[in-house]
Amino acid sequence: MGQKMTFLHQIEKRRTIYTIGKSVTLSQQEIEDVIEKAVEFSPSSFNSQSSRVVKLFGASHLKFWNIVVETLRKIVPTEAFPATEAKIQSFAAGYGTVLFYEDQNVIKSLQENFAAYADNFPVWSEHSTAIAQFAVWTALSEQNIGASLQHYNPIIDDEVAQTFDIPSNWKLRAQLVFGSIEAPAGEKQFIEKANRFKTFN
Repeated sequence: MGQKMTFLHQIEKRRTIYTIGKSVTLSQQEIEDVIEKAVEFSPSSFNSQSSRVVKLFGASHLKFWNIVVETLRKIVPTEAFPATEAKIQSFAAGYGTVLFYEDQNVIKSLQENFAAYADNFPVWSEHSTAIAQFAVWTALSEQNIGASLQHYNPIIDDEVAQTFDIPSNWKLRAQLVFGSIEAPAGEKQFIEKANRFKTFN
């Protein structure tokens, strides 16, 4: 395949990176451009483009993770909280966070206009956001930016929506925290191919 970085190479390179920092080489604007292009070119059912994204940098990034840690403080047992707090601080140590939302008004409109598929649109919406998340994650990895995908929704949804003026029809689905790679991912383990793949001719 030559020396050029292929798509398969890029998705192989994308890994969960937990130890991240703020020493990224791209500017904030360059990172925003990568995120936006990855989302815009991600497929969605009926080209509905239901994905919505909030990009958090600087004080807003820190504010978000403070909301997470303070929300968890109320529900995590006291003896277990130091480990939880350390984990959240490791995310706050990153450069930024991408919040992935799905616009429920788009889904409702599709259900009304294409009633035969009504039950499928919420499922397809989940497919759409997953694709967008993977696309952004891989695009950032291509730029040597590490990331990990987190899911602190729905316990943080209301406060995050109030803090960042999120429309009520946007539903939070995931949070991708990213930054400079301060420690590599461990070796990836794979299940037996025979248990995962089938081929018929």
